[in-house]
Amino acid sequence: MSIDDRPTLAAPDDDPYLWLEDIESERALAFVAAQNRRTLAAYGDAGFERDRDLLAAIFDRPDNIPMVSRRGGLLYNQWKDAVHPRGLWRRTTLAEFRKAEPQWELLLDIDRLAADEGEDWALNWVSSLPPAHERAILALSRGGSDAVVLREFDLATKRFVADGFTLAEAKGSVDWLDQDTLLLSSAFGEGMATSSGYARTVRLWRRGEPVEAAKVIFAAGNSQSVWVRAGIDRSVTPARVWFSEGLDFFNHHLWLGDASGARIRLDLPTDCWMTADADWMAVKLRQPWSVGKTTHAADLVLGIPLSEFLAGSRAFVRLFEPGPRRALQGLYWAGGRLVLSILDELKPQFEVLTPSAEGWRSRLLPGLPAIATVNVWRLDIEETEGDGDLLANVQDPLTPPTLQLIEAFGAPAMLKQAPRTFTAEGYVVTRHEAISVDGARIPYTQTGPAEPTGDAPVYMSAYGGFGHTIRPAYNAALGKLWLERGGTIVEANIRGGGEFGTAWHDAGRYAGKRLAHDDFAAVAADLVRRGVTVPKRIAAQGGSNGGILITNMLVRYPERFGALFCTIPLIDMRRYTKLLAGASWIAEYGDPDKDEDWGWLQTYSAYHTARPGQPYPPILIATTRRDDRVHPGHARKMTAKLQAMGYDSYFYEPAAGGHGYGTDNRERASFITLGTRFLARHVGLEME
Repeated sequence: MSIDDRPTLAAPDDDPYLWLEDIESERALAFVAAQNRRTLAAYGDAGFERDRDLLAAIFDRPDNIPMVSRRGGLLYNQWKDAVHPRGLWRRTTLAEFRKAEPQWELLLDIDRLAADEGEDWALNWVSSLPPAHERAILALSRGGSDAVVLREFDLATKRFVADGFTLAEAKGSVDWLDQDTLLLSSAFGEGMATSSGYARTVRLWRRGEPVEAAKVIFAAGNSQSVWVRAGIDRSVTPARVWFSEGLDFFNHHLWLGDASGARIRLDLPTDCWMTADADWMAVKLRQPWSVGKTTHAADLVLGIPLSEFLAGSRAFVRLFEPGPRRALQGLYWAGGRLVLSILDELKPQFEVLTPSAEGWRSRLLPGLPAIATVNVWRLDIEETEGDGDLLANVQDPLTPPTLQLIEAFGAPAMLKQAPRTFTAEGYVVTRHEAISVDGARIPYTQTGPAEPTGDAPVYMSAYGGFGHTIRPAYNAALGKLWLERGGTIVEANIRGGGEFGTAWHDAGRYAGKRLAHDDFAAVAADLVRRGVTVPKRIAAQGGSNGGILITNMLVRYPERFGALFCTIPLIDMRRYTKLLAGASWIAEYGDPDKDEDWGWLQTYSAYHTARPGQPYPPILIATTRRDDRVHPGHARKMTAKLQAMGYDSYFYEPAAGGHGYGTDNRERASFITLGTRFLARHVGLEME
């Protein structure tokens, strides 16, 4: 019997499954429905229902930490639980929030709104008007998609504003100029979207004016640009407006202007990060930058008064020096000070820099642990409204998160403690390094029993893309469903991430993406070498960019894994630029329409390299229909091809979820439970 293994590397465009890219077509939905029935029949048993309900109850616990941000002196939170699966938007005071059971003022019941309007609403984000924050634009998403409907909301009356600002579904953002004027960066309207589906203009939208009549004050100057954005900077009076044109995912032109439009394009490297406050600016470089006779190295942070820079001075002060394994993770202003988030050999540090005419004074934030996963961010949405208060989240794989308040850049004080949701006795967290194919040291974190058995059921994961750093955290779901049942969890810091700066990211970009996949396979081999486990008991999961990773483990390293779970994935590297936001990622992967780039893309396009007759492990590929970032066609087509070649492959696609695992806690619990039980069954982890 002949097996159809199209598309192939020899004929990459001979694709018999293009019809699965038509997301809502009758034929495609019939395929999805049949696949869902098959998967749930095999894995959606009573044990699945029990574990799903167990996880949903954990996600819905009333003592989970309510994450907050401050607007106009009040703390705002969006809360989800079993009674309110879509969520409540609410607020309280800091004094009330410090209590064990704070009282909340309800602003909007999203479940009631969805029921009243017959829509699958989720609240994606909010933009409110300072300083009073009495008016806000709510971004309502259908099923968790990135595209949103914009509606004006009155926080005093707690009602949507009749005849207020309203915009139909599109990707984009807004910022308030004043109570009657918005800066609108939206893909809505004829000619307003880039090829990636994001905004290509910034419009000045006045109250009562049809959006079609709103004046365009800034537009992409390059037909290949991926987006434009605008943000209002109120650290000076009158407020200034920063405009950005994204040339690709990592490069942009930055302009300074006002409500009438852009005025000055800053003479900065297009791939740098820049942040300004009052008359100070800080620049984080990505590549070396020569200014006159001085060359500043990659990953440095430079400081200078903005007025002097605009006048032509380049007398920068070096604010941060990187090291081989020391890299900046982020920077932001709080209370007139610059906060640097740093990883040094994967250990967190937070440095506070105070600028003045005499120079920049530096000190570390006190009282934070050196060995843990620590995130620190500004409490206030508007930097100019706060006095520098920060929030810190501290956790590790066996210690639930704590939310801490840092006032006046002093010692942190406990605000909230997340509940312990699984038994951690007898488990330890250790860090190791594998040696990849080219000799690079690849760190990974292992959480599991203190005494190895030699055949541990291992749950591996990694990301390895876009300079995104992975840090081990307390995972209530895997802790309950995997660790507590005797399993081990491994998180790998493969190349392509941001753990060690630009060079680490660049090594896993473009053709280097294949090398990042080698890193992950090297970690799997190291677990065997160290006597932790054996290949047939290693399960691996990856999502989005990690979907490329998992499908490459399937086709390149099948002998190292017992089962694979591939979520919301990117897989078809021949057509990815033609699907939804794909064109915006060319700077990470390359352009398949260019012969040179396709030369390396084809080496990790598993949709093309998958062949019949190979020892592929079982795989579950899962996506969501409302993912308007990574097209669900990737997952659908890969499943169809694998099944046509006779492989043990399953598929799952819920109707909602966006680029995530669900819009409510029960949906998220279902997605995670299905994948975890699939992996557990195939690697021999006892789940009953």
